[in-house]
Amino acid sequence: MTDPDDAVDEATRARLRELHDHLAATAERPVERTASAHLGEAEAVAGDVANDPSVSPSVVETRVETVGDLLSHVDETGDDEADDHVAAARELVETILA
Repeated sequence: MTDPDDAVDEATRARLRELHDHLAATAERPVERTASAHLGEAEAVAGDVANDPSVSPSVVETRVETVGDLLSHVDETGDDEADDHVAAARELVETILA
């Protein structure tokens, strides 16, 4: 049985879904190839944690740190709209980890 104190709160779950949505949106844009690889991996990691109803706070922290690391390898995507999604994703990573 899971301790309720180890549950991820709804606000964090909403941020995780938003993080995944921003990263998924970059897949629809004409993004530079290297950036696309990092963004695709970040999207997969974010999706796993956003869609896991029993995820623990420690797993959220580890996975979101991984997303942040992957995003650190993306300087520019070659697409302004994708760049905006990346910036929003970076802000969400900071907010979730704060």
